[in-house]
Amino acid sequence: MTRKNKNRFVILMLLYLPFLAVAGEANVVDVSYQCAQTCSFSVTIQHDDEGWKHYANRWEILSIDRTIIATRVLAHPHSKAPFTRSLSNIKLPKNTHEVIVRAHDLIHGYGGKELKIKLK
Repeated sequence: MTRKNKNRFVILMLLYLPFLAVAGEANVVDVSYQCAQTCSFSVTIQHDDEGWKHYANRWEILSIDRTIIATRVLAHPHSKAPFTRSLSNIKLPKNTHEVIVRAHDLIHGYGGKELKIKLK
């Protein structure tokens, strides 16, 4: 890359920097659960919500083959991070011994830290 091209790149990056989302991806940082006939999950998400245009808007429980089992919709931005939200009355497929929990935000979609949970 020539010096002229490097300078152009730096200038472009400085121009676009204010538009880049600083909240990052939504990361699942903790999961607790209880199961009997159905299950209840409490999921803690780390995401620095920036308002209505960029916030963590849901978390999901997936089977190991990545089929969605349950979704908890988060209807508004949160002022504190991390935050924990729960979902009850989840019916897991028979012989489910592990699940994956992932989060989603409006800008990045999926891609943050997921947790794989071994069920007892």
